[in-house]
Amino acid sequence: MNIAILSRGEALYSTKSLLNAGQARNHNIEVLDPSYCNLAMENGKAVLYFENELVDDLHAIIPRIGASNTFYGTNVVRHFEAMGVFSVVSSDGISHSRDKWTCFQIMTKNQIPVPKTVFASFFEFEEQLKTFNGKPIIIKLLEGTHGEGVILSESPQNALATIETLNAAGVKFILQEYIEEAHGTDIRAIVVDGVVVAAMRRICKDGDFRSNLHRGGSSEIIQLSSAEEKIAIKAAKAIGLGFCGVDILQSKNGPLVLEINSTPGLEGIENTSGINVSKSVIGFIERSRKK
Repeated sequence: MNIAILSRGEALYSTKSLLNAGQARNHNIEVLDPSYCNLAMENGKAVLYFENELVDDLHAIIPRIGASNTFYGTNVVRHFEAMGVFSVVSSDGISHSRDKWTCFQIMTKNQIPVPKTVFASFFEFEEQLKTFNGKPIIIKLLEGTHGEGVILSESPQNALATIETLNAAGVKFILQEYIEEAHGTDIRAIVVDGVVVAAMRRICKDGDFRSNLHRGGSSEIIQLSSAEEKIAIKAAKAIGLGFCGVDILQSKNGPLVLEINSTPGLEGIENTSGINVSKSVIGFIERSRKK
């Protein structure tokens, strides 16, 4: 099969892992930087050129669309979909996962448990803060990755000062309850084709509350409970992602989905779990050709 990885970082661990997995299965697999893809409609059909060369022989793509390139990268994926090329993640799934509020709306509609979350309205900041009963809250920018744009406020007074600053800058954000009993840890579950293929617990470094490995957190292998596995699979399906990372908090009320990542990093999960996630992604593509 002819497969393309859409990535701006050919030297990145995740890109190389996927490339190696495809080559090991004797596929023709290459890396295309979506920034150099030119999109067009010609004679009533969607066509795509990469560095002025027509691309018309691909069977599947593996999008690795970074947050800084969401708009154009998602358009490239949508164009391939219009051309009939299979994608392991849908263009709509990428868009929905990048907007945290939209993501929570979809999950709630599908009865997937999430932390209490409020869309910040500058008309009602103080009233919205009262609904958290004086407890610590998390302030999150609508778009952000690797723990960036996430602020913990210990008191309503501190939260209000931060909120007013963000509002003055025209930044959109959400307010979310802080799950204290999680103790700065979460679970990253990798879902491929409706199956959890690997999972790990992520632990924040001392002095932080964010468990992202990019921020110095550590990780350990974990066996998911049936409830955790079930909501990870359900969340991936609801957002429309055949391959994704689902972040889960362990709360006193059961597992809660914190976030869904349409371009999960593979280095941490593969090294922690010892599982070749990339091989599962290639297997997903192979099965898609048989349907």
